[in-house]
This record gives sequence, structure tokens and C-alpha cells, in this order.
Amino acid sequence: MPDKNNFTMEFNLDEEKEKKARDIILNVYRALEEKGYNPTNQFIGYILSGDPTYITSHNNARTLIRQIERDELLEELLKTYLNKK
Repeated sequence: MPDKNNFTMEFNLDEEKEKKARDIILNVYRALEEKGYNPTNQFIGYILSGDPTYITSHNNARTLIRQIERDELLEELLKTYLNKK
């Protein structure tokens, strides 16, 4: 039986950041849908302008979206899109 002390546990901060970004995106998406907005259009408006008023305050979505940088948001959206291709 291998000795547990010989293994190194690996913590990947990038994976944690990606998971947080995904969770935020999904929560904001749902909040936008619940309020009757087109989430795609609202995300695009927010990413291009940086104006948080493109995101509803419903379910704290506006506060959530500001927890990640716009470039990280765009990166996560693009990665998800490309991984489905």
C-alpha cells in the first residue's frame, strides 16, 4: 500500500476561479431571464461598456457580476463556447 505522505496534494487556483466565474455567470443568466431580459444582449452590453446597469439587481446579480473582471468573464464565456465545438 502506498504511503500517503509521499503524495503531494495539488491546489489549482485557476480551477477555483473558473468555477466561481461559471457559477456567477449562471446565476446572473437566470436572474436576467427571470426578469424577462435577453441574457445574451445584456452580457454583451455589460462586457462592451462596463456599465453594470446592463445587469439586473434581481437576486443580487449586479453585485455578483462585479466580483469577476470583464476580461475573465469574456474568457470563461469563450472557453465554454469553444469547448462545445
